[in-house]
Amino acid sequence: MLGRRVTFELSPHFASQLAGVVGWGMRSTSQRARVYAATYDLPYIALEDGFLRSWGKGDQSPPLSIVMDSHGIYYDSTRSSMLEVLLNSDKDVLEGLEKRVRIAIRRIVFHHLSKYNDTGLFSPLSLARKRYNRAEAMRRILVVDQTYGDMSVELGGACSETFRDMLAAAKSENNGAQIFVKIHPEVVAGRKEGYLGDVQEDECTVVVCDACDPIGLIETMDQVYVVTSTIGFEALLVGKPVTVFGMPWYAGWGVTDDRQTCSRRMRKRTVDELFAAAYFHYARYLNPVSHKRGTIFDVIEWLVRQREIVDRFPKRFVAVGMRRWKAAHLRPLLSMAQDGVVFVKNAVAAQRLGLRDGDGLIHWGRDTPADLSSLAADHQLPILHLEDGFYRSVGLGSDLIRPHSVVLDEQGLYFDPRGPSDLEILLNTARFSADDLEDAQRVRALICKHRLTKYNTDLIEPPNWPSAGRQVMFVPGQVEDDASIVHGCMGIRTNLGLLQAVREAHPEAFIVYKPHPDVISGNRRGRIEKSELLRHADVVETHSSVVSCIEASDAVHTMTSMSGFEALLRDKPVVVYGRPFYAGWGLTKDKLAFERRTRRLTLDELVAGALLRYPLYWDWELKGFTTCEAILLRLIEERDSLAASGDLAKMKSGLWRRQRRKARALWESLRAVLMAS
Repeated sequence: MLGRRVTFELSPHFASQLAGVVGWGMRSTSQRARVYAATYDLPYIALEDGFLRSWGKGDQSPPLSIVMDSHGIYYDSTRSSMLEVLLNSDKDVLEGLEKRVRIAIRRIVFHHLSKYNDTGLFSPLSLARKRYNRAEAMRRILVVDQTYGDMSVELGGACSETFRDMLAAAKSENNGAQIFVKIHPEVVAGRKEGYLGDVQEDECTVVVCDACDPIGLIETMDQVYVVTSTIGFEALLVGKPVTVFGMPWYAGWGVTDDRQTCSRRMRKRTVDELFAAAYFHYARYLNPVSHKRGTIFDVIEWLVRQREIVDRFPKRFVAVGMRRWKAAHLRPLLSMAQDGVVFVKNAVAAQRLGLRDGDGLIHWGRDTPADLSSLAADHQLPILHLEDGFYRSVGLGSDLIRPHSVVLDEQGLYFDPRGPSDLEILLNTARFSADDLEDAQRVRALICKHRLTKYNTDLIEPPNWPSAGRQVMFVPGQVEDDASIVHGCMGIRTNLGLLQAVREAHPEAFIVYKPHPDVISGNRRGRIEKSELLRHADVVETHSSVVSCIEASDAVHTMTSMSGFEALLRDKPVVVYGRPFYAGWGLTKDKLAFERRTRRLTLDELVAGALLRYPLYWDWELKGFTTCEAILLRLIEERDSLAASGDLAKMKSGLWRRQRRKARALWESLRAVLMAS
């Protein structure tokens, strides 16, 4: 977002090479940077969070928006800022932006977006108390408290007395109205003090301690009183009159009732102009998909996505029976639930935890232990089945590589055809828009162009098979105790059985067999003896990637492998011997029947359902839910970086196999020493 290369050294040796020095706002922590800039006659540029910063607060939610100011900073009314200079100028800040500004304001208000957005949406029921209900005809006045020591208060020309004056004025100027005093969430949590924390409730005063979105609260009010809080500007966006007792950036331009003046602010500006100047011209945004410079609409879309997904979650997750490494990987993602996630060993521990309405039980895989099913039934709670997504990572899950995508399925799981899954229901019933299909085409093209797979450990090398013009049949190996085979296959359920069937059906074909990465690494079952392999396969491919094999083949035969889906993406004929999620929709040649799958899909519809809607995608850098396209870009970056450094081959060999090799080498060395002695 800075648009320049950044160094974190403040050495005198670098001064001549620097274009400027950046620090965080006007805080004391930036003092060293400001002194350095002054010493070497360099511009000091103040950074600060943008007005649509992130989903949550702090390091748990990196900023998606910042401001850069070489004059001052927007909340410091004691000096000019770049924002103030812009608003004071003759520049038409709306030129070419009128429509986009109105759309952005409508979306922010409609979706109740603010600087931070991880609080629940406001509901008037949260203020359901006798005097509130009794006062439906009374005017409602919102008085906004702030945290003690907030720099915007001091630099906005205010102090503790200003807050007391504001509350007194709100009461005296609105005789007979009901006054709602909004306490800051940090004060409610006990982490900070406020200015109005000692306000007592009475017949006309209600203290609002609930953590809620500001816009939802504002919409229930008739007027808003603030000192310097950004809630004042958000009230202007909603269309409420705002009285200001400090000097925030949006005061002094003719749209607020100001109890202070700033002689520097000479012009009159509309709310739309203030918004355009601050949110379009002054702030900078990150595109969460590309991780490059973006727009306000990129951030709005990201924040809306977080809320939509979180609203799908139960209020609290209780994850049962997760291995420690899985729990560590999944905690950030599942903690996005309103009340977070609790990991317990088994159903007994879950019972002791004290289950409550709104909880959701999470279990890895399809088969739920009987005691967990009974517990869920007793408490009338849903069980959500958790599994890796289709484009997971660079590296094997069994090697403890954290996932970029998972699925949460309340009905079952996509690989288990014994009953319906959320994916199967979605594909049977969903209607996909033109935008959905366009996104599916773009995702499919990205996958094919960059030859992506679930694990992305294989080197991208085109195969050189001596097929001599024979029809090439590609047979991808699988982990034989994988649930997709255990539950999705009937007659043929081993790699050897699949090879035998393909050879019998195509005796003259050139058959290529590629073992599964987890089998090669020694982590999972599915190995075929070499003598058996040579009887049925012409080539055992261990170097070229699975997608290189698909591209070089004429058809793909599989039990339930994801390779069949990857072959469909590349317009290859696919013969299916089991019941994977992508079969039964009219796109594959199926050896088994699919009674529940009654719909015929296009390839783009299958991609839209299976890749765009069904999985959850997690951005480990931005710590939030993202899109399929964004994760594909991250996988490309990770894989290419590892390939360039020569480390991709290590990922392919498997962590546990490497550890066993080290242990074996250590033992051989120790044995040699013992024998010599």
